[in-house]
Amino acid sequence: MDPIWLKRYPPEVPQSVDPSVYPTLLDLLDSALKKHAAQPAYLMMGKRMSFAEVDTASRALAAYLQGLGLEKGDRVAIMMPNVFQYPVAVAAVLRAGFVVVNTNPLYTPRELEHQLKDSGAKAIIIFENFASVLQQVIANVPTKHVILTAMGDMLGLLKGAVVNYVVRNVKKMVPAYSLPGAVRFNDALSRGRGMSYRAPRLTPDDVAVLQYTGGTTGVSKGAVLLHRNLVANLLQCEAWYQPALKKVPQGEQIVTICALPLYHIFGFNTNMMLSLHMGGANVLIPNPRDLPGLFKELRQHRFHSFPAVNTLFMAMANHPEFSTVDWSALVISVGGGMAVQQATAKLWLEKTGCPIVEGYGLSETSPTLTCNPTDSSAYSGTIGLPLPLTDIRLLDDDGQEVPMGQPGEIAAKGPQVMAGYWQRPDETAKVMTADGYFRTGDVGVVDERGYFKIVDRKKDMILVSGFNVYPNEVEDVLTQMPGVLECAAVGVPDTKSGEAVKVVLVRKDPNLSEADVRAFCEANLTGYKRPKIVEFRTDLPKTPVGKVLRRELRDKA
Repeated sequence: MDPIWLKRYPPEVPQSVDPSVYPTLLDLLDSALKKHAAQPAYLMMGKRMSFAEVDTASRALAAYLQGLGLEKGDRVAIMMPNVFQYPVAVAAVLRAGFVVVNTNPLYTPRELEHQLKDSGAKAIIIFENFASVLQQVIANVPTKHVILTAMGDMLGLLKGAVVNYVVRNVKKMVPAYSLPGAVRFNDALSRGRGMSYRAPRLTPDDVAVLQYTGGTTGVSKGAVLLHRNLVANLLQCEAWYQPALKKVPQGEQIVTICALPLYHIFGFNTNMMLSLHMGGANVLIPNPRDLPGLFKELRQHRFHSFPAVNTLFMAMANHPEFSTVDWSALVISVGGGMAVQQATAKLWLEKTGCPIVEGYGLSETSPTLTCNPTDSSAYSGTIGLPLPLTDIRLLDDDGQEVPMGQPGEIAAKGPQVMAGYWQRPDETAKVMTADGYFRTGDVGVVDERGYFKIVDRKKDMILVSGFNVYPNEVEDVLTQMPGVLECAAVGVPDTKSGEAVKVVLVRKDPNLSEADVRAFCEANLTGYKRPKIVEFRTDLPKTPVGKVLRRELRDKA
């Protein structure tokens, strides 16, 4: 029997895709670089980098990496923000036959040491702003080859020198460090140009990327993403985007704003790899938290696609410079990484005319599992329909499917699901069912149309006197209140009810009071869902991607 959601696919979306068209991510990469050679692939700070330039630079860097004596399958960490060097480094590592280890540039020494040890990374390509962090752990990790890069390294001789001078000496953004034996990025490129490059023999089942999970469930683990996983998800997303992309005028290059960090799987596959495959250009945003800088960059471009997280959509839509940008070409706004809240979606649609289509996925699923149709005209409050070739079931604690309309743990099967956690068969066994479904740890419900809705993370659920309270629901209600900018809800111990609801709010209106919040909750939430504790703060703790860290709020409580 066909899954119920297939009937809801827009006519332009096929019910299946064929990932075997590109046996590996390298085949897809090589094909794109040749096919779109003359077009710009990346735009940043007034400079452009063509597909041909990515091709030439990555081939040289691949030859250099091969010359270090690394072997097929060795891991290479990449630790930098969104700059030209990132996609070049990724292409080089894959072309050399090695494995990309995406590394968060905001890691503390402890976190970096864990990831380099756990992955066994033999080399690292790192932004010099974070070199002092590496210096503190380099003696304890297996990483023996260090390639250092700086902000201006690929911006041209004159502009690059000026940018590097300002970053180092005016803004003082590069803490002192000592890494004897480290090689500069541009030196590695020039050496590589004089070396011979050998194309590796890769298979669909070779590892392409180790994507470390945020550690929200404990220790950070590396999701093993095979070449076939990433290729499949790219093609699934390409198929899913068709209804929106047909609105782009014939012959116009698709331009995507890349404010998502490329080290995060959402930015890695949905921005960098998908755009590359489709011959699109990415506008690289090194620091999306610098909103004036972000708007300054956006004013330079006509763009069609904007993937982001709820917090960035909300911060931008509330910013006074929002109206200085031309949003008229925008045909697709994809929300992921965290729940898109109704208030955010409403404001974004009002201001851009382009609805946020919310999707859902994880590092372990390359990342996308579901998405709302891209021809949607309004916010649905759901995570949409499973992508082609994706099957989703909702399971109870015993692994049995729950009846329609009942909440259950989302379990997914499809070509984008990881091979397992890196060298952790015990952790892999915990999340994979006997018949090959990945248990996400998220609780969802499905309606009769096949649309799924997240009701929460299993571990984030608050139990008040035996009643389940899902933080997402409380947060969604409160962010619709005039005067509230952001909100997080957590469970705190309570002698009477076991747990009670606590909300932490960021005000938009400085006059908003606790009494106002309580009155609004009384009107919109049933008794046991109402917060017992209301706290105001100037900001909420977040991951670098912008996901609110409920765990941190819980721990403090």
